[in-house]
Amino acid sequence: MRDKRRVVVLFGGRSGEHEVSLMSARSVLDALKADRYEIIPVGITKEGRWLTGPDVLEAFREGETDHLTPVTLLPDPSRPGLWVWKGEALKPYAPVDVVFPVLHGTFGEDGTLQGLLELADVAYVGAGVVGSAVGMDKGIFKDVMRAHGIPTPAYVVLTRREVDADLDGVVARCEAVAPYPLFVKPANLGSSVGITKAHDRAELLAGLQLAARYDRRLIVEQGLDAREIEVSVLGNETPRASVPGEIVPADEFYSYEAKYEDPSSALVIPAALSASQMQRVQALALQVYQAVDAAGMARVDFLLERDSGRFYINEINTLPGFTHISMYPKLWEASGLPYSDLLDRLLELALERKAERERTHWER
Repeated sequence: MRDKRRVVVLFGGRSGEHEVSLMSARSVLDALKADRYEIIPVGITKEGRWLTGPDVLEAFREGETDHLTPVTLLPDPSRPGLWVWKGEALKPYAPVDVVFPVLHGTFGEDGTLQGLLELADVAYVGAGVVGSAVGMDKGIFKDVMRAHGIPTPAYVVLTRREVDADLDGVVARCEAVAPYPLFVKPANLGSSVGITKAHDRAELLAGLQLAARYDRRLIVEQGLDAREIEVSVLGNETPRASVPGEIVPADEFYSYEAKYEDPSSALVIPAALSASQMQRVQALALQVYQAVDAAGMARVDFLLERDSGRFYINEINTLPGFTHISMYPKLWEASGLPYSDLLDRLLELALERKAERERTHWER
């Protein structure tokens, strides 16, 4: 019997957030308790190859991966664990108890990886296929929020093909959403990659072209004069919410540069809210979390309109950033749950959810 649980930490990935994932993975790998876990770091290249080996994270950061070992996880529960390529054959590499995906964006938190992990019948941290997919697609997510009566800024969902075929018509639909400014976003991406705050038609056109580079589905949203309030949620069937925090971005909005490169962006924890506002946003965060069937963890982001004092849902991140400056772990630290203990709890929740899945009968 092994004394330690074997945890595969997956990072990198085929998305525009590959580099963000490397930063998150560094923090997670540093904080996982070596006396409790046997850790196998596995990096996924931008082309989709799964690699492991000595100093794998540093190899990815330096772009020197030729010496690493190619591994894979099979969608066949009768062949569990990691497998390694030996020439043209696959050989067992290591058993796996839990997978901790530290993958942001496409092919990481959009339900595709979760589908593979479900097929492989392995425990994993975070939301399942449905929660991940709904949380990832901003258009579908907002449709679900509307269905649940959760306020969201006005929006329109477009496709890349529509932008290519009828740009004038697309611009008219966008400008009908609300007066400028408008936010233009890829529907399926995070970390503020590909987002534009458009103050006029010229910036709208540029924003549409930029967003279309990253996804076939785009969303254009009403821009509100609002504070950015975030809440971390933790749990499966009975989740709990952290104290709220506030983002004071160095840029005009919380852009990629403001999140990861500009130290003058401020995280105010706890946010300066009244007691009733704090209770309201925590309750909304739990409502959002359960509406999409999230699990394990998520960061729920709100806009607090300055004039009305009304909360609007912005988005949910089912695999939020885990860097040393990321809001998700910092909010839990402020709520009394240190970083390494948070990781312990997430792994416990993954195993609990796997046990719950095993209660389901697949045959008549």
